[in-house]
Amino acid sequence: MNVINNIRQLRSWSTINKGARCVFVPTMGALHDGHAALIRAAREIAGPSGNVAVSIFVNPLQFGPGEDFTKYPRTLIEDLSLCRDNGADMIFAPKAEDLYPPDRSIVLHETSLSQLHCGASRPGHFEGVCAIVAKLFNLVQCDDAVFGKKDYQQFAIIRRLVRDLDFNVVLHGIETVREPDGLAMSSRNRYLTPEERLEAPSLRTALLAARDAWKNGARDPDVLRRLITQMIQEKAPSSRIDYVAVADAHTLESVSATTELVVIAIAVFFGTTRLIDNIELK
Repeated sequence: MNVINNIRQLRSWSTINKGARCVFVPTMGALHDGHAALIRAAREIAGPSGNVAVSIFVNPLQFGPGEDFTKYPRTLIEDLSLCRDNGADMIFAPKAEDLYPPDRSIVLHETSLSQLHCGASRPGHFEGVCAIVAKLFNLVQCDDAVFGKKDYQQFAIIRRLVRDLDFNVVLHGIETVREPDGLAMSSRNRYLTPEERLEAPSLRTALLAARDAWKNGARDPDVLRRLITQMIQEKAPSSRIDYVAVADAHTLESVSATTELVVIAIAVFFGTTRLIDNIELK
């Protein structure tokens, strides 16, 4: 497994491996079993003759003022072992100064999908996501890229980024990997206190209750939002709901008569820790 720390080495690796299918998994490190599932999926897509590339980079551009950039866990040694054990061929772990010149003046601003939900709560976050994903796609020169669907809005925005900027990259969305009690795996779960950790699975419980209501004919978004809100407030009294969105899975806007796939996406604070989750309804 190659561990690469700068752009020059990365371009050399890409040149040497030109012609082999490259499947890319971008991460911010602090890897867990959810990331391992993404790397294994990439390995399967790449096949025996392809390459799996993983980036490990805590992107400062997607953290807002007062967010957890400085304390975000950085566990590179453990991360490299997980990547190696799950079939990665190359790790790109640059420093911020290698990717962002001090006088950088070009930004990518998505004007539709990023204005809602997490974008409304975290201004500028998705500009940072678009910037780093575009740079990494350009540098890694991948054929495919694998993302988890836990951050549903992020995946939708990257899908739009690929379409609008004509990246020749096939995107693969992988289902959320969960703890035994249903909590979506996240690098931020380690921030939770023992009491908050006991309450956190209520997010999944509430989403499943909404899915059951949907199956029984409930189609009113307000009804579904109230159901989720009440259940989380009852089962996680220490939490604070940021938003509960019932949206078109493709546009992320309000559902309409033409909506074919609905997603319920939620963001909830436990103390200062913000967790997200979602569920698709067909």
